[in-house]
Amino acid sequence: MRGRKPIPTAIKRARGNPGKRPLNDNEPQPARAIPLCPEFLDEAARGEWQRVTVLLDRSGILSEIDGTLLAGYCQAYSRWQYAERQLQKYGPVVLSPDKKFPLPSPYLAIANKALEQMHKFCVEYGMTPSSRSRVTTVPRRVSNPEDPKNRFFPT
Repeated sequence: MRGRKPIPTAIKRARGNPGKRPLNDNEPQPARAIPLCPEFLDEAARGEWQRVTVLLDRSGILSEIDGTLLAGYCQAYSRWQYAERQLQKYGPVVLSPDKKFPLPSPYLAIANKALEQMHKFCVEYGMTPSSRSRVTTVPRRVSNPEDPKNRFFPT
């Protein structure tokens, strides 16, 4: 897709639709929910899944269809973590096979690429300071604030 990312209809309405273009009244509104953690994620990715889904759900921006994108973020996190451990173990520079000159460690490229991927995912979810200012959420409604079950099962 070329050009800027489209602005969500809710944000256009909040701004008073400054462009005066027709609004998309049929924009999908997925239900808020924590998606199931995919089975293929490794241990480090699953740990990050558990950590980040709680935070994103608390922020009100996680929906039931976000599982695949979130799994990509968690795998990139796991790959980054592994590459960083290898860099600590072997260092960022290795010798060439003939031991005549230094080369950057292949783990350095893996770590940098994974970090770049993580950053892109973080921007999509408003997980960076600058991207947070562009995200709006709809607060959850609680039917009866006095009912103790609403602390655990908000509607």
